[in-house]
Amino acid sequence: MQAEDQRIQSGQNQVLWQAIVNPNAGTHKGRRDWPLINRLLLKKKILFEVFLTGGPLDAERIVAERLATGATHFLVIGGDGTLNEVINGIFKTIRSSADEIVLAMIPVGTGNDWCRTFKIPFSYREAIELLSNGQQVSQDVGVVSYQQDGALLSRFFVNVTGIGYDAVVAQKVNRSKQKGVGGPLMYLYMLLTSLFEYRINPIVLKADGNQISGKIFSVSVGIGKYNGGGIMQLPEAIPDDGLLNVTIIGAVSKWTVIGQLKNLYNGTFVNHKAIKTLVAKEVEIDAVPPLAVESDGESLGQTPLKIKIHSKKLNVIAGTKFTAFND
Repeated sequence: MQAEDQRIQSGQNQVLWQAIVNPNAGTHKGRRDWPLINRLLLKKKILFEVFLTGGPLDAERIVAERLATGATHFLVIGGDGTLNEVINGIFKTIRSSADEIVLAMIPVGTGNDWCRTFKIPFSYREAIELLSNGQQVSQDVGVVSYQQDGALLSRFFVNVTGIGYDAVVAQKVNRSKQKGVGGPLMYLYMLLTSLFEYRINPIVLKADGNQISGKIFSVSVGIGKYNGGGIMQLPEAIPDDGLLNVTIIGAVSKWTVIGQLKNLYNGTFVNHKAIKTLVAKEVEIDAVPPLAVESDGESLGQTPLKIKIHSKKLNVIAGTKFTAFND
């Protein structure tokens, strides 16, 4: 980790942001673009300190350390994976209440799916303008418990947890990123090429105690609408309604998936007869053989898993409001 003090004294912006910068985000886009982002922040007279991540889970550790000093405002400059680490750094450290914590993001990653739901601009200049003038809202936070190497582990998430095909594609995308190969089309490429080796699997899913059994292609459980670089997996999701939205894709053929490709990006694929959607506060999934799990784009372990929702636990700077925000 590296830190550098970039404090700007301003009568208008006295909030001190902890800027967590991932140089490797977006296949090293973070490293290339950080000088520009830094200049734009300074020009806007944002008060901030910078912490550069150096490897996996570094952001999580940095956040925990900054919380110990009394920090309350965190600015994520990276992608969905960096955001997920920051979230876990917050909620693993502050287990009772995060009422004073505020999170904002300047998207630099490949997918930036959380930002899509909250209407955070991909333009650096516009995202920094939102940082100054955006509205503060409270969103739900999920926690997923899963198996890894015989151990029961758990992680917090703020967007989507995927089981089955989604998780397999995420594994391949993450391996490609580690090799320095990425970009907006990488997920689409992996999504299509993986179709020819993936096998449909049987699961048992319980949603608030109601059981569904059968063969599935994938299951998405989430708070936000988007996953996989812009695919609208959960078109009816409302991030602050205290509910998990669930999309279950049944035993569809690879040709059905290809035929529905356009509809994946506008959310209308959920109208297909092989797809079921529902909402719940708690979801459990078991499968034989076990299925891979991903959360906020990060590869985790396997089923069995349990997902719970915690209502309005995180304050974020957003470019939009949702229906439940006014309830």
